[in-house]
Amino acid sequence: MQGQPIFILGEDAQRMKDQDAQSHNISAARAVAEAVRSTLGPKGMDKMLVSSMGDVTVTNDGVTILQEMDIDNPTAEMIVEVAETQEDEAGDGTTTAVAVAGELLKQAEDLLEQDIHPTAIIRGYDMASDYARGQVDEIATRVDTEDEELLRKVAETSMTGKGAEANKELLAELIVGAVRAVTVEGPDGENVVDLEYVNVETQTGQQASESELLEGAVVDKDPVHADMPSEVEDAKALLIDEAIEVEETEVGTELKVESPDQLQTFLDQEEEQLKQKVEQIEATGANVVFCQKGIDDLAQHYLAKKGILAVRRVKKSDVGFLKEVLGARVVSDLDSATDEDLGHGSVTRDEADELFYVEGAGEDAHGVTLLLRGSTDHVVDELERGVTDALEVVGQTVSDGRVLAGGGAIEVEVARRTRDYADSVSGREQLAVEAFADALELVPRVLADNAGMDAIDVLVELRSAHEDGRERAGLNVFSGDIVDTFEAGVVEPAHAKEQALASATEAANLVLKIDDIISAGDLSTEGDGDEGGAPGGGMGGMGGMGGMGGMGGM
Repeated sequence: MQGQPIFILGEDAQRMKDQDAQSHNISAARAVAEAVRSTLGPKGMDKMLVSSMGDVTVTNDGVTILQEMDIDNPTAEMIVEVAETQEDEAGDGTTTAVAVAGELLKQAEDLLEQDIHPTAIIRGYDMASDYARGQVDEIATRVDTEDEELLRKVAETSMTGKGAEANKELLAELIVGAVRAVTVEGPDGENVVDLEYVNVETQTGQQASESELLEGAVVDKDPVHADMPSEVEDAKALLIDEAIEVEETEVGTELKVESPDQLQTFLDQEEEQLKQKVEQIEATGANVVFCQKGIDDLAQHYLAKKGILAVRRVKKSDVGFLKEVLGARVVSDLDSATDEDLGHGSVTRDEADELFYVEGAGEDAHGVTLLLRGSTDHVVDELERGVTDALEVVGQTVSDGRVLAGGGAIEVEVARRTRDYADSVSGREQLAVEAFADALELVPRVLADNAGMDAIDVLVELRSAHEDGRERAGLNVFSGDIVDTFEAGVVEPAHAKEQALASATEAANLVLKIDDIISAGDLSTEGDGDEGGAPGGGMGGMGGMGGMGGMGGM
């Protein structure tokens, strides 16, 4: 047996070790980062994503691009998780987080070539990340969350470069109004923003400038019967998630009819059952019904006769929101419905837009609707993505109370301070701390690149300004000048920046920690490896970035 190789892996298994594994992982992660870099900033470009079903998405929202891309490389998917985490925690800054993670790995690759061990790089990155986030907090400006003008600037900065930019002044005003409407004071006197009570609805066929903020909810449905009232001032609304139809038996049954009289008796019983349901609704005192499921034609007739406004097939999410707006309970069984389940408010009808406006009454009622309008589905979808991010960002600012100067100002200042900190770090970790500082400066470089400027010249000017003590000096991408971006109205929330640094560092360290890849088949996370992935022994290079194969130019 001496000298005989021992095989412990299956025939189809593939393995990659040490430098090959590190190089493979870094290449995959950087490819993802480079795919979204060109979308960063006010001059960032959009991506058109076409799904396998032919659905088209046009966006420059980092997390949307990465979720829609057909990525089946395990390392690349780890970087996509960075964007998703950033979106969940901060609502914006996804492109920044992913781009910085990619740049950290690029810097790490240079250090690995100098024979610096990955654990030293990881320790250095952790030290630098902790220090950098501390500096972000120190540099951040504490603001009065009642300052609506500042909050509008935060919203406008978030929307700049996205589909919402053309009408950002109007939209920023609506966003700030929506956030203020759902802000309450917490037990410790802090501001608590509950964005669950902001409902974003979209409507095509009009201009974005006609978007509006409405008290209460919007239901994009018609009354089920022409004879029903379309408006109810003193609405007592019943929300029901069962169908107002003849109940079907749970098991298959057959009915043998021997005479027309028997058939008529059967039909009369069905009619009586529907009549009884309507009488149960009337007995609660309800004069408006929002039903999540269907309403039988005969039941519609009886409801109209009794002057009750009914709407059917209301979306589950809308029913949940109406529950908050009206202070109602959702009824699942009409037999147990009482007047205590009803919500109170008013229902009005906009015939031009074919919408119901529902406003609540009483202390239990709360919630606002941001109605976004756009000329086409693609326009309104991108508008919604931009506005949703801005809502999250303004909400974070109100609850956190810290803001920063944008336009690359914070990155250059933190990079400068991190380089000074590196002098106090001993060992090889010092090189990793310096590399971290270099990686931070990717943001102003990409902003300049995307605006068609010389990134080196811009970075030199920015560094010089910050050495002179101008902490808020950033790039005005429209004029090419170095200005105080805070005064210019480019304002970002501190929490989003801290989260971006934390997630980017953790993702880069996770990738660097891997020195061995053992795959049962090809390096793909989906399918049987017939497409994407690396067939046979071809695990080099990008491996299983199947869906990104033709996206190199991005």
